[in-house]
Amino acid sequence: MMADIGILSIGAYVPRKRLQRAAIYAGNAWFAPGLKGLAKGERAIGDWDEDSVTMAVEAARDTLTGFDRAAIGSLSLASTTLPFADRLNSGIVKEALNLPDGVAALDITGSQRAGVSALRQALEAAAGRQAPHLCLAAEMRKTCPASDLELICGDAAAGLLVGTGDVIARFLGAYSLTADFVDHYRATGRDYDYVYEARWIREEGHTKLAGRALKQGLAAMAVDPATIDRFLVPIAGKGIPQALAKAAGIRADAVADTLQAELGEAGSAHGLVMLVAALEKAKPGEKILVLGFGQGADLILLEATDAIAKAAPGRGLAGSLARGHKDDNYLRWLAHRGLVDLDKGMRAEQDQKQPSTTLWRHRKAVMGLVGGRCTKTGTVQFPKSDISVNPNDRASHTQEDYPLAEIPAHVVTVTADSLTYSPSPPLYYGMVDFEGGGRMTLEFADITEEVEVGCAMQMVFRIKAVDDVRGFVKYFWKAAPVR
Repeated sequence: MMADIGILSIGAYVPRKRLQRAAIYAGNAWFAPGLKGLAKGERAIGDWDEDSVTMAVEAARDTLTGFDRAAIGSLSLASTTLPFADRLNSGIVKEALNLPDGVAALDITGSQRAGVSALRQALEAAAGRQAPHLCLAAEMRKTCPASDLELICGDAAAGLLVGTGDVIARFLGAYSLTADFVDHYRATGRDYDYVYEARWIREEGHTKLAGRALKQGLAAMAVDPATIDRFLVPIAGKGIPQALAKAAGIRADAVADTLQAELGEAGSAHGLVMLVAALEKAKPGEKILVLGFGQGADLILLEATDAIAKAAPGRGLAGSLARGHKDDNYLRWLAHRGLVDLDKGMRAEQDQKQPSTTLWRHRKAVMGLVGGRCTKTGTVQFPKSDISVNPNDRASHTQEDYPLAEIPAHVVTVTADSLTYSPSPPLYYGMVDFEGGGRMTLEFADITEEVEVGCAMQMVFRIKAVDDVRGFVKYFWKAAPVR
C-alpha cells in the first residue's frame, strides 16, 4: 500500500512590527487623498535587519519544530524579492538551519504564484523522494510611497514540510493554467511594480482567467465544488474571493479570510501563508483548495487527516500575528526601506566588505551559530577553537560542534548605545548566557520594551550589515526577547 503524500508540518513568520495604515495615509493625504479607503487596519513590516531570506529562516525553524533536521533532503525558497540575483538564496537558508551539505536547494521566483507553484512541484515530486522537502516562501516587497500597494502589501513567510507517511494534509490533486496576462510587472533593475488599471485586472484577470482555471481545475480533479470546506484565494481585492467561489459553486462560508486587516498581502508567499492559517484551524476530513494567481493560476487540493490534531506545536501564523507591536512611525519605515536619505554621520563611514575566504572557513559559526563543546569537561564556547576556554583545563582538540541557535538564553548585561551608528538607534547589545553553558556578546533585535538583566532571549537570524559599495548582505545571529 502506497504511503500518503502531503504536508508533514507547517510554520510561519510575521515580523513583529505592524505599521498602522492610518499613519501611512496621514503622511500622503496631502498628495493622494484617494488612499483613505485603504487606511484601515495594519500591515506587517520587516525591521531594517530583515529580508526575505531572514524571514524564510524563521519560518523554516518554526516548521521544523520537533523534526530531525538531518532528515531533510531538499529545500526550495519562493520569492520575488530575493536579496541576491546571482547567489543561491536558499543556500543561505540551508546554512542558517545548519542542514547537511548533501541537501539540494533551489530558488523559485518570477511570479506572484511562485509560492503555490513551488508547493505543487514539491507535492508532485514527493513520491520519488526518499527524504522530506522543505518548501519555503517569503516576501518583502518595496512599494512606492503614496501607492495602493504601500497600504495593501505586508511582509511574511511560510514553510511547509512535504513528504510521505503520517501527513497532516493529504495531497489530492493539482491543476495549472498558464497565460501571459500582465496585470502588473517589475522589470529587472526596477524597485517598484508597475500596476495596470484595477477594473481591467479584476474583470479580465481575476474573474475570467482565474475563474476559468478554477472551473477547469475542479473538473479535471473530479471534485464537487460543494465539498470544498476551505477556499484560499490570496488576492487582496475586495469581494474577489467571494465572487470566484460563487461562480464555481463553492459555498460562501468556505471562503477564507485573506488576512488583509492584520497582515497585508504577502505577494508570492501569501498563498502558503493562508494555507498555514487554514491548516492551523482545519479538522480531519476537511478539503482545502488553494489558488495561486499570476500569469495564470495554480490550484492545489488537500484533505486534512487525523494526524492534524497531533501536529507538533510551533508558534505558527496565529502565534506570529498575536505578538504584533503597533507602529506609527511611517518616516522610520521609509528610511529602513531606503526611500529617505538620512545623514548617517561619520560613525557610519566604515567599510563593510565581507572577506569571502573568512566566511567560507567559518560558515558554520557565522551562518549556523555553531560553537564548540569540550567532550572532556563539557565547557561550551563560541567560537569553537582548538583549545578550550576552561581556565582549569585547557584541553586541546577535544571540542565537538555545538549548535546554539535553538538554545534558550537570558541577558547578563545590556547596553543601549546612542553613540555607535545604528539604522534604528540606540544600538542594543549585551552578553547572554545559554542554558547548559556558553555565553557571548550579541546585538539585540526586536527591542520595543525595556530589556533587563535576566530577560529570556532567543536567537534570530538577521542582517548584520550591508556592504553598499559591493552590494553584499552580511548575516549573523542576534538575541531577541522571547514573546
